[in-house]
Amino acid sequence: MTDTGRIVAVTGASSGIGLAAARLFRDRGDKVYCLSRTDPKEPGITFIHTDVTDEASVNAVFGAIGKAEGRIDVLLSNAGIGVSGAAECTTMQDAKRQLDVNFFGLHACVRAAVPLMRAHGGTILATSSVAAVFAIPFQAFYSASKFAVNALVLALANELKPFNIRVAAIMPGDVKTGFTGARVKAARDDNYGQSVEKSVAVMEHDEQNGMGPEMIAKRFVALSLKKHPKVLSTVGLQYKFFCFLGKVLPIRLQNFIVGKMYIK
Repeated sequence: MTDTGRIVAVTGASSGIGLAAARLFRDRGDKVYCLSRTDPKEPGITFIHTDVTDEASVNAVFGAIGKAEGRIDVLLSNAGIGVSGAAECTTMQDAKRQLDVNFFGLHACVRAAVPLMRAHGGTILATSSVAAVFAIPFQAFYSASKFAVNALVLALANELKPFNIRVAAIMPGDVKTGFTGARVKAARDDNYGQSVEKSVAVMEHDEQNGMGPEMIAKRFVALSLKKHPKVLSTVGLQYKFFCFLGKVLPIRLQNFIVGKMYIK
């Protein structure tokens, strides 16, 4: 595999981090496939309609790429949704949908991509979140999905090492994208007063004043070029500090601090 002219597949590449990454891969000379439900209509990027929660759809898409290209060099699994609200008030349908897109979607893509990487090696990248380090109140299922992403990435890094397939995830903090406006919100429950609305408002304010998606995209491209990428990392000094605290502070103290930040 050369450093340029690689075959790159990006899920959730119709907007935000995924689109920013797809553009950067394209601009450096890679052939990029956008795997999403919406066509970004971006020059130089090949769109294939994909539903990552539908295994048959995923298998068909990767089969088509394999037939056309014979390989995949980089998979960036970025497709994701957000669900907020009290866990008690979140329907099973919404909770399962959260895991289906964020976690099982990654798994489906890995299953389909690895056979196209095994002969020559490659890189699998995933979008996680700082919420995988600190469970965010009223984002229980989003946090759970990202905890699961990290666990899968760590396991895959060892499982796929004999095939020279590298695996890594980035845990962004607050990023300004359309993800905020697309968030699914559970029904209101008067037992929680205004705590849910106030907490989610704080979180969404931070997101809309966060870093641009290009910062995360640049890190993904850089990781894709490393022989030994860091398995879990984040971007920005603030979030690196948070992740450091997640390693050194007792769980009880961590959870107390997070509660103070988000329970209003």
